[in-house]
Amino acid sequence: MASGTIFSIEEFAINDGPGIRTTVFLKGCPLRCAWCHNPEGLSPEPQVFHGADGDRISGTVIEARELADELLRNREFFAMNGGGVTFTGGEPTMQPAFLCEVLDLLEDVHKAVETSGWCALKVYADVLDRVDLVLQDLKLADPAAHRRWTGRDNAPILANLETLKRSGKPFVIRIPLIPGVNDGIAEMEAKAALFRDAPGLRRVELLRYHKTAGAKYPRVDMTYRPGFDTEAQPVVYKEVFGDIETLVL
Repeated sequence: MASGTIFSIEEFAINDGPGIRTTVFLKGCPLRCAWCHNPEGLSPEPQVFHGADGDRISGTVIEARELADELLRNREFFAMNGGGVTFTGGEPTMQPAFLCEVLDLLEDVHKAVETSGWCALKVYADVLDRVDLVLQDLKLADPAAHRRWTGRDNAPILANLETLKRSGKPFVIRIPLIPGVNDGIAEMEAKAALFRDAPGLRRVELLRYHKTAGAKYPRVDMTYRPGFDTEAQPVVYKEVFGDIETLVL
């Protein structure tokens, strides 16, 4: 039985897939996005979190069966409202054995994963086979800009996006809108070209940058250095996506 490390379970989530859902946050992420709003999800290890009510440990080690049993308590509720369970992070594919085992245990439950796609092709394919919906983050199409702002090349992401497109699996593209970083017209057109004709694409979600993103960094003994104007408003180019349903959240 695999075990993994999670840092939050949020019930009654309404923006992480269809219906009312439970969202599970897994610790660990290979990217270091300058705008990350979950710094407690970056490290794969449990860590001290300085909360308003005192220090606590952010990160709980749990076995796959225990987590699945907890999630399955709401199986009938999910069935009544068309909801389910969504796994996010951090980056959930950083714990592939644990993630896949939990997914296998969630029988008769709608399952979704939110992922950056930065993982090995086999890991991505294994997760893809087990979920009903993918919430695919897409931050930057330009490789050099991606390395600058996330610390990693985007080649694995683009390769996995091709796998997703060929699979026909339903998916949503999520694009964080970061002012002066990835909201330019050329960059947005380049991103749109990556998925425009995919048969499984359901919609595009443009997520506005929130200035509160840096508030949690001191709570995990980190310094927030975004490197862009956090007071600026991102430009929104919905038109580049043509007739694809596009939401600004």
